[in-house]
Amino acid sequence: MQRARVQLKSGTGIASAYAAAIAEAARFVGATAPNPPVGCAILDADGEILTVAAHHRAGAPHAEALALLQCEAAGSLSRAATAVITLEPCNHVGRTRPCTDALLASPIRDVWIGAGDPNPRVTGGGAARLCEAGLAVQVAPPDSPEGRDCLALIAPFTSFIRGLRPWITVKQALDAEGSMIPPAGARTFTAPLSLHLAHRLRRATDAIITGMGTVLADAPHFTVRHVADHADRRRIIAVLDRTGALPAAWRQEAQARGFRVATAPDLGGLMQLLLDEGVLWAMVEGGPRLLDILARASLWDDWLTIRHRPEGEDLVGIRARTAITPLRLVEGMPAAMTVEREAVCSPAS
Repeated sequence: MQRARVQLKSGTGIASAYAAAIAEAARFVGATAPNPPVGCAILDADGEILTVAAHHRAGAPHAEALALLQCEAAGSLSRAATAVITLEPCNHVGRTRPCTDALLASPIRDVWIGAGDPNPRVTGGGAARLCEAGLAVQVAPPDSPEGRDCLALIAPFTSFIRGLRPWITVKQALDAEGSMIPPAGARTFTAPLSLHLAHRLRRATDAIITGMGTVLADAPHFTVRHVADHADRRRIIAVLDRTGALPAAWRQEAQARGFRVATAPDLGGLMQLLLDEGVLWAMVEGGPRLLDILARASLWDDWLTIRHRPEGEDLVGIRARTAITPLRLVEGMPAAMTVEREAVCSPAS
């Protein structure tokens, strides 16, 4: 591929454009399934950002097309010179026209791509087509900061599109003694900042996996409350129900709150159900028994542990099978967070 003419400079130009595109795409994580979240920034010839856009939901304009429409509406399309995109532009017809067509019809001649298209069923990639048309295309190295964040952004989509299973995040809250059980009369024991973080994670995911023990003991609502949710979002609650004993009243109440409720008698059935429903990212909110089943089956991708400290802020730790975890992009995650380490949960900067 040809090398784009705008140079990558820390804190300015392309680096700033990548940061803006990733941040905009991250705002819509949890709303785009079965499509991946994608962001796009368009720059002028001097490297100044003209606009930033993201894919909002399936059927809506893709990030590149929306960014170009925003430039046109602002009267700046003629100045568009460079596109910085978190994911390789599509080169096939789906619900919308190929993004390569939109880019080729614009003045843009330099394209920076954060991650290649992971879809094994799509041939004739967008990057190759843009190169063949004479555009300068640069793909971020996967070990660069931009590459890592763009890969993390689409990690759930990558797992889904390759037919493996949804990305599974386990959320576990522990008190100072290591127990998951709240004190009598309470539903939780974590600090307010930890609750906000947990609800941001709910917002980012497409489904919640739970067990019958949790349903019967707590009758959980599983709604997003401490942060604003995506508009008209209808998530799935997937219940591991080996005996078919899910209370009809709880199912009806969950459906009234806007959820789709599904059950399966085993983990294999549960994973297939979620794949069939187009779920990219599922979060496990269950009790010790369900978490033990998942741990023994190695059926998880990252494991978020919130450890309550009565004398101060909670500790938030991540175990992950790969450093490319979408948790790194969830708003409110401690800035010092790294895989296999704990950090103080503090307000987002």
